[in-house]
Amino acid sequence: MDAVRGLGFELVELERLGGGLLRVTIDWPWQPGAPERAVTVDDCERVSNQLQYALEVDGVDYARLEVSSPGIDRPLRDARDFERFAGAVAEVTLREPFEGRKKFRGALQQGDDGRWMLVWRDAPHAKPGQRVSARRLAAAPEHALSFTLDELHSARLAPELDFKGRAQDAGAPQPDVSEHAQTDE
Repeated sequence: MDAVRGLGFELVELERLGGGLLRVTIDWPWQPGAPERAVTVDDCERVSNQLQYALEVDGVDYARLEVSSPGIDRPLRDARDFERFAGAVAEVTLREPFEGRKKFRGALQQGDDGRWMLVWRDAPHAKPGQRVSARRLAAAPEHALSFTLDELHSARLAPELDFKGRAQDAGAPQPDVSEHAQTDE
């Protein structure tokens, strides 16, 4: 959509949903090495106002228009998205099962051969609220899944939320992104 690009935004997703809802997801274009810029409510309002005029001129039929940011579970669509979020935890769904499963979760890494990888450790079993020692976690086997973008059905960032609001101890070892367990289908 030229109206979105004309305001300096990238069109992430365009969906037509039931009830005449037209959902537009926008983001600021990514520039390698530049600081990330978050989409604000004011940005969404500006794009929404511009789109209302553009859609009316183009004669697009819709009942409601919704403009939003990609959110914390942003879809990963192309090689540029994968490059941008290398190192982040992602959830991928393969087109064909691998070892009986299609869904995996782990740290996104670029392989040497141009393929992408998800890397994770099987988390030791713990009761809810129980802490797992770094020694037990380090002993957990590491797994890797190598894939090309053509082998994916879908991919998105995996939200990592801290509802308790506790800050990580600056002196404590930072969690290895590969410790995130895979998800079963």
